[in-house]
Amino acid sequence: MAPPAPARSGQRAVDKGDPDDELVSRVARGDPAAARALVARKLPRLLSLAGRMLGDGGDAEDVAQEAFVRVWKQAPRWRPGAARFDTWLHRVALNLCYDRLRRRRELAYAEPPERVDEGPGPDRGLQAADTGRRVSAALRALPERQREAVVLCHYQELGNIEAAAVMGVSVEALESLLGRGRRALRAALIDLKET
Repeated sequence: MAPPAPARSGQRAVDKGDPDDELVSRVARGDPAAARALVARKLPRLLSLAGRMLGDGGDAEDVAQEAFVRVWKQAPRWRPGAARFDTWLHRVALNLCYDRLRRRRELAYAEPPERVDEGPGPDRGLQAADTGRRVSAALRALPERQREAVVLCHYQELGNIEAAAVMGVSVEALESLLGRGRRALRAALIDLKET
């Protein structure tokens, strides 16, 4: 589990005090309680990240599962202090999302897959559900790198420095991607009133 390359110019060095190091080393030793704790700690954020990138809950679950399989396989090779585990895990999940998005483009469906509407019931929340769908559609319409920046910073709540490290770009490049993504979202959703 080689950590990402050193920070590029404009990025701060990775903080050596990683809160996950001890847990990852316990996973590497085969501690089942540590494995459960790591899943409990990281699964909600991985599902959120993959769900927003892919727009499909089933695919998000598959991505999270594959990311944890990679954690189990790579944990014995993890080098504490070389990089933040959370940053590495986000990068793995994003790469798995991009793999699925590429495969989707390669597959031609005869019929669109059936989806269950997970929104609120028809008697309430219709406007909120419509707004949520419009925001999700506008987010999916962004170029991949802009979408990745917006999802990491706004939905995953990573700071600019950590998001830039996950994406492998400088903080300035991340801020540029965020700015363009936000402008595109504002333009796509200009008719929505602020509540």
